[in-house]
Amino acid sequence: MAELRDSNLDKITIIQQAIASCCGAIITSLLVTPLDVIKTRLQAQSNPFPRGKCFVYSNGLMDHICVCENGDSKAWYKKTGHFKGTLDAFVKITQIEGIRSLWSGLPPTLIMALPTTVIYFTCYDQLSEALKSRLGKDNEYIPVLAGSLSRFGSVTVVSPLELIRTRMQYRKLSYKQLCTCISSKVATDGWLSLWRGWSSTVLRDVPFSAMYWYNYERFKKMMCKEVGAHEPTFFIAFTSGAASGSIAAVITLPFDVVKTQRQTELWESETLKIPQSACTSTWAVMRKIVAKNGIAGLFAGIIPRLFKVAPACAIMISTYEYGKSFFSHLNEK
Repeated sequence: MAELRDSNLDKITIIQQAIASCCGAIITSLLVTPLDVIKTRLQAQSNPFPRGKCFVYSNGLMDHICVCENGDSKAWYKKTGHFKGTLDAFVKITQIEGIRSLWSGLPPTLIMALPTTVIYFTCYDQLSEALKSRLGKDNEYIPVLAGSLSRFGSVTVVSPLELIRTRMQYRKLSYKQLCTCISSKVATDGWLSLWRGWSSTVLRDVPFSAMYWYNYERFKKMMCKEVGAHEPTFFIAFTSGAASGSIAAVITLPFDVVKTQRQTELWESETLKIPQSACTSTWAVMRKIVAKNGIAGLFAGIIPRLFKVAPACAIMISTYEYGKSFFSHLNEK
């Protein structure tokens, strides 16, 4: 039986890796964003968002905390509608508001998703190659280490951008005003204040990445061996990505629930000047949720999360693998 071919990273440049991951993020956002626009509109219809409160907009790649305002509104949650279900919402939004309305949440997604994805996937591949030379290419813990470290790095680098984007989203600030605002915050609370909310993101995303890459590499090797392929096909990468993403999403869901609650509280504290509750640590919030709603409270929203994460992981990784294969073959010519 043919063995899975070694990585093509020696045949492509880091720039080509970054382009492949960037294309994957754009395609994933284009395909998955309409699903969350429809979900959010259905949610707003059945349970209207009160003015001044926050909710999470997420498409599987990125989370965005949004405030409910009067006047100029976010098209993906504010417009009214009478929808009977997902398909009905898709048809009516397209007919009444135009097809572009399904991508209302795309700009904030791309602003954060592109740098995060480029750093994350490029670092993963580079770390994997470095670890293979030290630990041996068949070491099964390489995906765990590379996935954890690359996610830790990308979250840490992009975390201040999230805080900046949040402030720009709430108030229209010029770049000069934004710099003044950030300088004032740093002078008052120190540089570490730019990484508020970082810990809860790391607690969710690092374990997710460790499990995702471990299972993805295993599923990919198993399927390649089963069909006798030297390298993963688009279908193999797509299926492996969906399966591994689903497993990781279910296991890390409690941390996602905690992160969402902490993130909305932080948002309100930063922008609406609503005092945060005393329970600000991840474990304190987790105990609070269990006391109020039981263990089931930590797994709230499992179905919507799977519907977002599974296709997003599948599309992203299969597009990325295809991009690397494309550049590898292009460089051989």
